[in-house]
Amino acid sequence: MKLFDVLVAFASLSLLLLIGMALRQRLRWLRQLGIPEALVAGLLGLLVGPFGPFPIFPEQVYKVWGQTPGVLISLVFATLFLGQRLPSPGVIWKRAAGQTAFGMVLGFGQYLVGGLLVLAILQPLFGTNPLMAALIEVGFEGGHGTAAGMGATFRELGLESGETLGLAMATVGVLTAVVIGSTLVVFGRRRQWLAQKERGLEPADPNAALLQQIADEDPFSAGERLAIETAAGTAEPAEQNSLTIDALTINLALAGGAVGLGILLKALITALGSSLGGAETARLLQAIPIFPLAMVGGLIVQVALQRSRQTSLASASAQASVGSVAMDLLITAAMASLNLPLLEENWLPFIALAIAGLSWNIAAFFLLAPRIFSDHWFERGIADFGQGTGVTATGLLLLRMADPYGRSRVMEAFSFKQLVFEPFLGGGLITALSPLLIAGWGLPRFSLVALVLTLLAIGFGLRLGRRTQLS
Repeated sequence: MKLFDVLVAFASLSLLLLIGMALRQRLRWLRQLGIPEALVAGLLGLLVGPFGPFPIFPEQVYKVWGQTPGVLISLVFATLFLGQRLPSPGVIWKRAAGQTAFGMVLGFGQYLVGGLLVLAILQPLFGTNPLMAALIEVGFEGGHGTAAGMGATFRELGLESGETLGLAMATVGVLTAVVIGSTLVVFGRRRQWLAQKERGLEPADPNAALLQQIADEDPFSAGERLAIETAAGTAEPAEQNSLTIDALTINLALAGGAVGLGILLKALITALGSSLGGAETARLLQAIPIFPLAMVGGLIVQVALQRSRQTSLASASAQASVGSVAMDLLITAAMASLNLPLLEENWLPFIALAIAGLSWNIAAFFLLAPRIFSDHWFERGIADFGQGTGVTATGLLLLRMADPYGRSRVMEAFSFKQLVFEPFLGGGLITALSPLLIAGWGLPRFSLVALVLTLLAIGFGLRLGRRTQLS
């Protein structure tokens, strides 16, 4: 592969993003649905991609597109903790406990319904690969970035179409989350389940200005993540320093160092597993993706900066911009290089899994959210429904529709939830390890563990709800 091919691939992805941006600006319905420019660009790229009807680029360019997501997802996760000043664990947990509990119900439940569906129906009838039981959580909770990043893991474990199916599941999740979520907001408003706004008055919530800023920006932009960090009190104010190197260069170097630490961590884990567990254990550990370890690397770098009193080097806004650029390019490249023939081979199990996952999320929203959340259950539930079916920005979009004045103060709880939830589910360690656990334990044992964890999450959430009501 030549550097010129990389340059052409980057230029073509940039062109697709510009066309996607222009289409989104001209087509109002795309903006109303909250479809990001990167997804529009990726769908356009699918038409001119290697499996589309109009392939126009050289084969080497398509090879670069196919390898891009696995590299960029590590950069995205490396930026998650860099530049943040975390509140005390007690403060985070107090504000995020309910949202975290409901998020765990959705996430573990997606593994459960996926495992049961594959075991009971799809495997006996269609010979479906057991690894497909993880696709609902990977696509819905994890999103396009996680699905693309785990492509190599699925291939290592024997599911060649895992990345394609995960990306397709993520696309279905975003679209259905917006359409069904918007319908639920209209229904909830008619049933008077939402907090009532006061007409003619300025919003009293201290986060109102922040919410208005988010409303004026693209929900998938870097500003969205910076807004979350600001609401959570984790964004660091800009500080002047005497360095001559550009601040963005410093933050890119820090993110790159975090990725490097992730690579070292994987090497250590693989070597340790090989020495203790033999060749089979080493093979499974080799399938661990880099991106969750890059997230750990970012946390290590941030702790080192705090202890050396050099936190001004890492900027939350710059890290958000680095992560957003990587994510936009990642989504465009992943969608453009989608292997449609692999999707056609598994279309029936894919549809069944998508319907099962969506049904679980809707059922949990109506049956459990009112019991887990003692106040503003609809606003809290719809934010998690949007994130658990689509992505974080989808949850913010639905929350903004349900609570445009910020009267419920759900934004704060939803923001703190990300700090507790994302490192594990929704693209975190558990998401990354789930295919390995299915391969190592077998799907029956994995489904049993998912059942236990789902019941524990439900019990924990109901207990939180009752305790809040009594207090």
